[in-house]
Amino acid sequence: MAMLPCTAAFLLLSFLQTVKIADSQSFIGINYGQVADNLPPPSATAKLLQSTSIQKVRIYGSDPAIIKALANTGIGIVIGTANGDIPGLASDPGFAKSWISTNVLPFYPASNIILVTVGNEVLTSNDQNLKNKLLPAMQNVQKALKDASLEGKIKVSTVHAMEVLGQSEPPSSGSFDPSYGDLMKGLLEFNSANGSPFAINPYPYFAYTSDTRPETLAFCLFQPNAGRMDGNTKINYMNMFDAQVDAVYSALNSMGFKNVEIVVAETGWPYKGDDNEVGASIENAKAYNGNLIAHLRSMVGTPLMPGKSVDTYLFALYDEDLKPGPGSERSFGLFKPDLTMVYDAGLSKSNQTQPPAAAPPAPAPPAATTTTSTTASTASSSKRWSVFWWVFLELGVFRYGIFRGLFN
Repeated sequence: MAMLPCTAAFLLLSFLQTVKIADSQSFIGINYGQVADNLPPPSATAKLLQSTSIQKVRIYGSDPAIIKALANTGIGIVIGTANGDIPGLASDPGFAKSWISTNVLPFYPASNIILVTVGNEVLTSNDQNLKNKLLPAMQNVQKALKDASLEGKIKVSTVHAMEVLGQSEPPSSGSFDPSYGDLMKGLLEFNSANGSPFAINPYPYFAYTSDTRPETLAFCLFQPNAGRMDGNTKINYMNMFDAQVDAVYSALNSMGFKNVEIVVAETGWPYKGDDNEVGASIENAKAYNGNLIAHLRSMVGTPLMPGKSVDTYLFALYDEDLKPGPGSERSFGLFKPDLTMVYDAGLSKSNQTQPPAAAPPAPAPPAATTTTSTTASTASSSKRWSVFWWVFLELGVFRYGIFRGLFN
């Protein structure tokens, strides 16, 4: 009985770790593309998602069948306008109002729509007209939500390719391509004023295809490696994902918008490709997605944003067999059309309360960034301390043998 305090403390810490991991599931989302002719019905997909730890889904349009199928599941839904809709949304507030009336109001709140993305990778397209009209389109969609009393409940943003960064190495020197200038500033001002996220698509896979050394592959797959030192901060980065996300953070910070939330709208790894596509294999895909999920669950964060996990939408739920391009473009799916796994990335609910895979601790960032991260994680920390005190009081009520039984 003399060991009771130590054993109880150990059990308490184990319990808190389980709470922490379960809490982190809200950071895991997935992309649900539909450029295919063999996908299961949305109702079957909704059941599949409920069997996993995926808490958010991004669709590239506003398919009512999918939105309806996800009703009353609690799963957060990101819907999007097509790039082709941007000119109309920008020039006609009535069109924006009609879009919201058609694609949001009939379904919300039963279907938990959390974000509307206006266009996809518009700034890196070759269409200057779309670029110029992107912000007005977002503003009109925002106004339509406000008129429907949904301001603050559903956010509005757009999704960017990593190519919007003019510099990404080292991460502390991350900056946006100056050619986007006032366009990017206007978008960031919109994000900041409306509390909406900066959504971006980092793909370590594509970084690897341009540098196929074994050490680069290990760095991209979260596997043991020597790391890459940021000479400015003296932080040794141990994986490409953290390096890319921190480069985005630095770019935001350099323009005075470090408090704008970053969301990873897409990231993934193909499990097969054409003969000339290096790195596209089931082993690498499983390693990347599995280790990324474990990294997110660990709540370690990135070196510049420690102690929290960035909302991350895996690419993708299914293969899209009608997509053009190389074979890898049709081979990012985590599930087959028959709803079985292509490989086990650790998304089943039976995995979500298991201890996360070991991840090297992120080195302490400069003091200025620690303050921001601490503020951002206040709500979840408060929740965990509430649980701590509840369990602490319960220790005085339950006998050791009963308490031990609850945790074994």
